[in-house]
Amino acid sequence: MRFWVSIILILLVDQLSKFWIASTMFIGDSRTVIDGILSLSYVHNRGAAFGIMQGQSWFFLIMATMVVAAMIIYNVKYAPQAWLQYATGLIVGGSLGNVIDRWFYGSVRDFFSIGWFPVFNVADMAIVTGGALLTLYILLNDTTPELKP
Repeated sequence: MRFWVSIILILLVDQLSKFWIASTMFIGDSRTVIDGILSLSYVHNRGAAFGIMQGQSWFFLIMATMVVAAMIIYNVKYAPQAWLQYATGLIVGGSLGNVIDRWFYGSVRDFFSIGWFPVFNVADMAIVTGGALLTLYILLNDTTPELKP
């Protein structure tokens, strides 16, 4: 249940935040939130993280579909610990949020800008956080899954 709730919450927050930005700003606009630290800068990214592999939307759609399918199968087939369900839910929710953008807009809508770091969105934060939690889980635990009864 934690897995599915995480996915739904991330999708809602991600898509609502992107809708809000797209409704209140034009592409290329930037607004300072915390001077010298955080800005809202509305951009469309046709590539991956840091803008690499521009224009490869089909590749990203296929890869995201494979990751999402693998994590859904894992959560349905096995009984992962609670925080592993949250971690995989964050990755799936974030991946789906960016897939929705690629499918409907041909690019990912990004808007958080912190100093020199590339502009990102809620889905990106979820994927990175979920990936970090998943890495911690693998490093700190026996990774042999148990089948659900």
